[in-house]
Amino acid sequence: MKILALDSSGIVASVAIAEDDTLLAEYTVNYKKTHSQTLLPMLDEIIRMTELDLNKIDAIAVAAGPGSFTGLRIGSATAKGLGLALGKPLVPVPTADALAYNLYDTEGIICPIMDARRNQVYTGIYRFLDHRLAAIKCQWAGAVTELLEELNEMGENVTFLGDGVSVYSETIKTKLKVPFSFAPAHVNKQRAAAVAALGMEYVKAGKIQTAAEHCPDYLRVSQAERERAQRELLLHDASRKPEESV
Repeated sequence: MKILALDSSGIVASVAIAEDDTLLAEYTVNYKKTHSQTLLPMLDEIIRMTELDLNKIDAIAVAAGPGSFTGLRIGSATAKGLGLALGKPLVPVPTADALAYNLYDTEGIICPIMDARRNQVYTGIYRFLDHRLAAIKCQWAGAVTELLEELNEMGENVTFLGDGVSVYSETIKTKLKVPFSFAPAHVNKQRAAAVAALGMEYVKAGKIQTAAEHCPDYLRVSQAERERAQRELLLHDASRKPEESV
């Protein structure tokens, strides 16, 4: 099985090609450029270096969210375009699952955290059982303090990774009462290689969809949508007749 994988769900842009248990290529960049500038050039370079015939891939795995709204749209649009053009299925891989998969067979709890602003994180709680990733609690969006309270109650060693670590490390050090550690640089952010490896497991389990079916999983509405809803509510309240408000 040969899979092309894309991840632009966070600050990192990453593209990979994996065939069975071999990672053929991975190109990952975390440096001051937008995903619209990097993702397609990275894909072109990997195709050139590996002499890949895109028609011979079996599926396209993509980090499906949560994460950056713009980044997810770029990744999904790229995957959908390729899927439609090549007639290949898409494999949506939850972002937090793929992050946790970076720490394959790590003992204890694995907790990816992505900064969702306003003291909120996108997160999930995982462990490995019999060499397989198991979700103790599937990915969700919530307050970082609530996450730490839940981890304290579980009473186990925790390994954190994700861009939320640099934002909330002091909060973790202050409020977490169980042993913990932070993953090192080579595995602490999104990697398309993990999306590809986990994507292969998803294909075997039949977790695929057509390119037309695919859409990102944002977990919550964007700030722009929240602000628009607030404006519409204010306009609605202002337009109500006096007798309607009695």
